[in-house]
Amino acid sequence: MNIESGIILDWKEEKGFGFIKPRAGGNKLFFHINDYSYRHKRPFKNLEVHYVASTDQRGRKCAIDVVPVKGHKNNGFEVRQKVFSLILFGLFSGFLYFIFQSKLIPLEVVCLYAFMSVVAFLMYAKDKNAAESKEWRTPESTLHILSLLCGWPGAKLAQGFLRHKSKKISFRITYWVTVCINCGALYWLTTPKGSIWLKTMLKNINFG
Repeated sequence: MNIESGIILDWKEEKGFGFIKPRAGGNKLFFHINDYSYRHKRPFKNLEVHYVASTDQRGRKCAIDVVPVKGHKNNGFEVRQKVFSLILFGLFSGFLYFIFQSKLIPLEVVCLYAFMSVVAFLMYAKDKNAAESKEWRTPESTLHILSLLCGWPGAKLAQGFLRHKSKKISFRITYWVTVCINCGALYWLTTPKGSIWLKTMLKNINFG
């Protein structure tokens, strides 16, 4: 592999991709955050980098193994993000198990959180793959609805481990709003009125 050098001509932080202008001249090369060094901080415009010229699955020219020429060492943000998502997921899972064992919620609610978290994670993965392939994207509203409908633990894991939708401020704010609303609804289900409503709903579903 021939290591070449260039400068980042454009970087779209929210979408996780950018373009490199080769020092030797020629057309700019596309690169995705997945092909950028995990040992360094996030890329930005005008950053000097080394890379290996390659082609994607469609035969288009791109850059892989992108590494800053000097400095720009990782400050550990990605690692902290993964640890935080794991801790949050673990704490909520433990809390969910506790209120289930305390008979405050039925097993169906636990299963719903598990199922929707898996769905949310897979949808994040699908959207990230679509972003890399420049295909049809999943609307952000859909991802937020999944979080609202009990999928937010899985969505948080996806943000931390897939490095997707973890930087855009507006998206993150809306995500945490869905978390608060969902947790508020969960709390209501543990109250006498909420418990009666849930039992009635489950009974209607079972008999429906």
